[in-house]
Amino acid sequence: MPVISLILLGSVLLLPAAALLSLRWATRSGQFTLINRAALLPFDDEEPIGQATDQILGDNRR
Repeated sequence: MPVISLILLGSVLLLPAAALLSLRWATRSGQFTLINRAALLPFDDEEPIGQATDQILGDNRR
């Protein structure tokens, strides 16, 4: 039984610590600087922003 409690205690402490360290690395290395620009990457001249060009099974609802 002590082995299971050590594994649980270790996971409760190590997993959040790893998540916080990775978040710290991401903010310091500039991973969050251009979040809005990344949201526009799927759009180009063939599919402009704000115009629905996809059709599902011939249904073109707007």
